[in-house]
Amino acid sequence: MRFLTIRRLATLLIAPLTLWFVPAPAALAQEGTRTPVQIVALDECDPTTFNLNIGADFCKNVALGSATTFDALFAEAKAKNPDPAWDFEPDKVTIKKGTPLIVVDQGGEPHTFTEVAKFGGGFIGDLNGGQATVPECAGGFKNLAVARTRILQGSQLQVTGLSEGEHLFECCIHPWMRVTVDVVE
Repeated sequence: MRFLTIRRLATLLIAPLTLWFVPAPAALAQEGTRTPVQIVALDECDPTTFNLNIGADFCKNVALGSATTFDALFAEAKAKNPDPAWDFEPDKVTIKKGTPLIVVDQGGEPHTFTEVAKFGGGFIGDLNGGQATVPECAGGFKNLAVARTRILQGSQLQVTGLSEGEHLFECCIHPWMRVTVDVVE
């Protein structure tokens, strides 16, 4: 009798586990799903100067090699020659309708990935290189639409549901960080 009790107990515990390893039938698989396309946000903030100017632990850059100081970033942007190490990669992508974008912040500080009607300036005037702030970036993080597009260091943002056509995205903090996404049928 004891053997039967153990066998029943084993059946109750092990049978559900074996079903977990069985692949789902094709009928249950999601149809029309597409592999996401990744876009990476990069920057080379200098932790010492950024954290001194903005606050402790703001810049979390762990990259080896040269880094952009806080003053240099603003000076280069003012001279209309923004730091090319601060970028979205790739700058242009073509995707099929329904393909999600995954934007990953591999830089040392936050960025936004904000859709705009036309490229222009962000919400920090001194980084705009003379360009006017685009309406979509106005108000900075007080603007809920901008706040929703913020990507913190080491995190990601998913963009879905893009319609067919051309879509422009920029960082509302560092407006030279731009991506053009062409969505095709």
